[in-house]
Amino acid sequence: MKDQFFTYIQNLQDQITSKLEEVDGSAKFREDNWQRPEGGGGRTRVIENGNVFEKGGVNISAVHGKLPESMQKMFGVGEVDFFACGLSLVIHPKSPMVPTVHANWRYFEMYDESGNVIDSWFGGGQDLTPYYLFDEDAVHFHKTSKTACDKHDPEFYPKYKKQCDSYFWNAHRHEARGIGGLFFDYLKATEKRSMQDWFDFVTEVGNNFLESYVPIVEKRKDLPYDESHRNWQEIRRGRYVEFNLVHDKGTLFGLKTNGRIESILMSLPPHVQWVYDHHPEPGSPESELLEVLSKPKDWL
Repeated sequence: MKDQFFTYIQNLQDQITSKLEEVDGSAKFREDNWQRPEGGGGRTRVIENGNVFEKGGVNISAVHGKLPESMQKMFGVGEVDFFACGLSLVIHPKSPMVPTVHANWRYFEMYDESGNVIDSWFGGGQDLTPYYLFDEDAVHFHKTSKTACDKHDPEFYPKYKKQCDSYFWNAHRHEARGIGGLFFDYLKATEKRSMQDWFDFVTEVGNNFLESYVPIVEKRKDLPYDESHRNWQEIRRGRYVEFNLVHDKGTLFGLKTNGRIESILMSLPPHVQWVYDHHPEPGSPESELLEVLSKPKDWL
């Protein structure tokens, strides 16, 4: 399963970076191949200063070795070996009218002293973070996510949408990071579903990503904006940074397992503001966004 999934994310990385380069029309992804001293490595691809994308990363990694003590406590295990692979992407467009997007699909195994698999699971999801809200974009993103889920189980979309709303919640700000999407973790084999079933589901969502995001980019990338829109984008990006550094489990896992810092923190945008006690004008598009982010919404 780990070989099957790693091959999948290698191919998916190629598909996504190729399409995003086509959409940008100018910038190309820079590739870094890196090795982790304890075992494994990855292939980081970053795009910067393009016509459409100010900064973005589409990274894959496959790491293995002894599970660090801090992670042992998190998973409730003793000394075990682990293998983890996944694709993680964050795209920060230049225009404030185009939303930031994040997605991640991953697979994890743990082994006993004899090398036998004692536990394994899939995780992942995708979520959208707009700066100026266009309801039809939110509906499109959720509708395509639901379509992928419904091919496997009609209960998946409402369940994983709810988990996404709960996970991407900036608790210290009492607001959502964005308008959500899907979030799932610890998808394990049961009597009802095999790991192959979960592989088929997770790859369905991964294959669906470009359709969920690219049409939104194409529709919004040429809309006019001014410095006030850009300032708001950078203020909201600050909230994005706060979530990733305070709450995000993937960032924590990377830092705790001696991952490559540049790859882990590629999710951080290049231009950000923290304005003291900032409040947008009542009734403005900016304040309307905050109203939507104050509680989860059923976009469908």
